[in-house]
Amino acid sequence: MDNRVISNIFKEIAVYLEMQDDFFRARAYEKVAEVLDGLEEDVVKTYKKGGLKALEEIPGVGLSIAEKIEELIKTGHLKYYEQLKKKMPVELGELGRVEGLGPKGIKKLYQKLKIKNLKELETAAKSGKIGKLEGFGQKSEQNILKSIEFLNKSGGRFVLGHIINKINEIESRLKKIEGVKKVIAAGSVRRRKETVGDADILVAIDEKKYKSAADKITNFFISMPEVVRVSARGITKSSVKLENGLDVDLRIVPKKSYGAALSYFTGSKDHNVALREIAVKKGWKLNEYGLFAGENMIAGKTEEEIYQKLGMDYIDPELREMTGEIEAAINHKLPSLIGYADLKGDLQVQSDWTDGSDSIEEIANAAIKAGFEYVAITDHTKRLAMTRGLDEKKIQKQWVEIDRVNRKLRIAGRKFKVLKGTECDILKDGSLDLPDKILSKLDVVGVSIHSLFNLSLKEQMERIKKALSNPNVDIFFHPTGRIINKREAYQVDIEELIKLAKEKNVILEINAYPDRADLKDEYIRKCVDGGVKMAIDSDAHSVNHFAYLEFGIAQARRGWATKNDVINAWPLEKMLKFLKD
Repeated sequence: MDNRVISNIFKEIAVYLEMQDDFFRARAYEKVAEVLDGLEEDVVKTYKKGGLKALEEIPGVGLSIAEKIEELIKTGHLKYYEQLKKKMPVELGELGRVEGLGPKGIKKLYQKLKIKNLKELETAAKSGKIGKLEGFGQKSEQNILKSIEFLNKSGGRFVLGHIINKINEIESRLKKIEGVKKVIAAGSVRRRKETVGDADILVAIDEKKYKSAADKITNFFISMPEVVRVSARGITKSSVKLENGLDVDLRIVPKKSYGAALSYFTGSKDHNVALREIAVKKGWKLNEYGLFAGENMIAGKTEEEIYQKLGMDYIDPELREMTGEIEAAINHKLPSLIGYADLKGDLQVQSDWTDGSDSIEEIANAAIKAGFEYVAITDHTKRLAMTRGLDEKKIQKQWVEIDRVNRKLRIAGRKFKVLKGTECDILKDGSLDLPDKILSKLDVVGVSIHSLFNLSLKEQMERIKKALSNPNVDIFFHPTGRIINKREAYQVDIEELIKLAKEKNVILEINAYPDRADLKDEYIRKCVDGGVKMAIDSDAHSVNHFAYLEFGIAQARRGWATKNDVINAWPLEKMLKFLKD
């Protein structure tokens, strides 16, 4: 019963409550779910350390919700949740992934057609039954079928940000076992791909006590509480399936081969093939046990010595995708990638003025704790009524609060600034949801698309062009609109978009929220090559979501970005000057 499981249950409770028009309580559960998603510590550990009182200290968790978390931890079940499911026995986890199908739609489909799951939804849509329902129509029916087709295509992979905490937890446990020298998650996890199919955990042990240590590690691994199936058990490799559906392989190697094994199991496959070909040309052999000249092992303890022997600079794992990194390493032309501690601020954060869970002051304090110099409050605008988006009057009231917080920080001697910003909606015709007289007074104007994803390429690009041509616009948030495993990107000509951003001096965002990872790494590379600057933002709806910035930085690194390419890796004055110039 980890954070993700409890979070998903609370998200479903929020949907059930929304079906009952109980929006206030629905939002309360939704906010707690968001907070749980971003917590680094497992909520079970929190409870074991401090009981109900410790749970109530989690932002947004009152006594009632704390008691429900306790019930889940103790019993694995929640009576309140099961009662809601009994009234509306639908598979929310499946139906909720269908783009454009909200709580009201799911409720109507069950009441009118008894649709409970994705398979029944697809059958009904193909037979034309949904198109005949009031409030749906043929266009909605076709969009549902299109979304289901996308879900069927994209299934089977896990969003990295959703499973990384569990992988990190398993690594931490393994490190404590006697005889273990090194532990690391390799494969696509180490390359920081936005989604992963499985996880490979590499453990290095001392050669002298290999058998006894390997047995101990393997027995521990296959007996972990979250293991639901053991697929294989061996002296060098064991495989299990976790309760969240993730397959995890354990690879045990002698310490002397750690670097070679790490390189081999990190991949990518094509990158490994290229390394082996270079070794062969030198008369050597490279495999997971080392780099060999005949029977003599000449490198393998570390990755660095393997790359050095092959006549190359060390290549960071995020770059190992055969996109030119081999040639760059040979010619000493690899970029100095942006580092995981290089960001100085976050330029997209939602507060409790709209759909965030924390006050502006709480956000500022959390940002200071995270080591930032600035943060931009970018709440939604009025068109997004479901988020209680800000209109002209409300955003000006928010400025007063931001001024108060900044004043308090100055008096306390804090060198930190809360910036006045917005996530302003781009309307159908490309105009913006707030007037220029408001936008011109903001420190950071972010714009984004939250509707009409099905416009033609020409219509969508005309819409974007008009919005980005507004001289007040600084950043285009989540520029392609995709949500991984749920929604495809809307139609956008990325080459034209990058050219437009360069011409209008608009920043393109790398949205770090794990479900978005928008821009894709290949588009980031195009921005780097085209001289278009970017911002890495968390899109935080809770202060815990600042942790998501790691995934945005990883995405930027995969796209060959440096600190110079990312404006919020710059000091405040330099960043603001670039925006407003």
